[in-house]
Amino acid sequence: MKKSRALELLGGSVGAAARSIGRISSAAISQWPEDLPPRIEDRVLAALARKYLPPEMIGEASAAEGRNGGGAHV
Repeated sequence: MKKSRALELLGGSVGAAARSIGRISSAAISQWPEDLPPRIEDRVLAALARKYLPPEMIGEASAAEGRNGGGAHV
């Protein structure tokens, strides 16, 4: 994903993207490369899921992940 596309999807500006993703500064987003690496693309997609998917769908995904061993177990 291109940085410009991510910014467009997250509100059209660096500030809007930072608010959408949460826990990231505008300065950090300004330093993103134009071709986003998978870890940043995943954060963009997660922010879009939180914004557009119904809460019950997100909750179901989290619950299924826990049942299927999706998280780290000690």
